Amino acid sequence: MAKILVTYFSLTGNTKKVAEAIFEALPEEKQILPLEEVKNVDDYDLLFIGFPVHSHSVPYKVESFLKKLPPGKKVAFFSTHGSLTGSELSRQAIEYAISITSQAKIVGTFSCRGRLSQAALEILRRSPEHEAWVDMAASAFHHPDENDLEDARAFARWVMTLYPLK
Repeated sequence: MAKILVTYFSLTGNTKKVAEAIFEALPEEKQILPLEEVKNVDDYDLLFIGFPVHSHSVPYKVESFLKKLPPGKKVAFFSTHGSLTGSELSRQAIEYAISITSQAKIVGTFSCRGRLSQAALEILRRSPEHEAWVDMAASAFHHPDENDLEDARAFARWVMTLYPLK
């Protein structure tokens, strides 16, 4: 039987919420684990890998994990971020994740807004060059919300219709 792994790296809980929503929507034999608990991906046919966007990029722990993925592994990425969905800033990390997993088969991507910690916002607010971005990120305070989580479930169902596992 095909096996699916949903794994994530989350500091504030935003990415974990999205991972759980994706996991709920998957019909196959599945498992959900924080990234640091994943020992081996060889037994899985499909990986959903989630991370928060840090400085418009992939957190180092996630980057290290992605660089070790075996060639041909089916991967769907999801991320959370403070930027407006669809903006260049929200896409940069996903694009970088794709570029460092060039040997994997990317089957889809999803991103949604996520609340930044107040401490992170305060640190960034001290830099005038981040002022506009901090205001935008502060507007993500109530995300991921139920609409974001339903979109994540729909993403998981969509991936499964395009890439059914047997």
